[in-house]
Amino acid sequence: MADTTNQSDQILSAAGQSLVTQREGGTHRPADSIGRGSARIKAKHFTKKLVQIAIGVVGVFIAAGVAGAILNGIGFWGIMLSVLAIATVIGVVSARKVKVPKRTELTKGDPKQMVARTELWLESQRPALPPPAVQVVDQLGVQLDALGLQLETMDQNHPAVSEVRELVGEYIPETIDDYRKIPQHLRQENHAGKSADDRLTESLTKISSEVDRVTRRMAEGALDDLAIKSRYLDYRFGGAEALEDKSS
Repeated sequence: MADTTNQSDQILSAAGQSLVTQREGGTHRPADSIGRGSARIKAKHFTKKLVQIAIGVVGVFIAAGVAGAILNGIGFWGIMLSVLAIATVIGVVSARKVKVPKRTELTKGDPKQMVARTELWLESQRPALPPPAVQVVDQLGVQLDALGLQLETMDQNHPAVSEVRELVGEYIPETIDDYRKIPQHLRQENHAGKSADDRLTESLTKISSEVDRVTRRMAEGALDDLAIKSRYLDYRFGGAEALEDKSS
């Protein structure tokens, strides 16, 4: 009985260690997220896997306990089968990857979902891009986070929202898809004065500038409102000097 208890403790320890390994991304950590949106999707996916692993491990222990009660102990081979079942559960669930959205799905849903999907899609494209373009993609992730926050407070029928959906759902993926159609060994060769790598980086940089322009344009209303409010407060309560006079 003591041996069975020790072996059960070892099973629990092994399962716990596997969960820790999965939480740390396995033996190789995945690349960092380019934005908060994609990070949320991956965190949600990881949490779901942890729950599934935990349910599977608990299920194995319940089955082993029931079998032990009926058979008056499951013995060495029963414990080995339990370990194998736990390892199978962990292996199967851990192998499940985050589903990368298709191009047609990028503009669907609310602004938060649109931004998150686009960031996740961009992350999946990074391995095929040249280093300078990867840097621009990482910058786009930060910009899309800011843009998404603005879109959440805007009327979805506002013209700017349609412009953003076109920019995010069409121009960005079309540019990268056009680049990926070029055979890899031809991407660094000059064509009409520039290589495909250079043209991709330039195009993504232009898109990044456009995202920044749209973000600033949508922020103009809030900046104007804040300026008006500030002037009103100065008029209503006076400036800094008036406040010092009142306090003295």
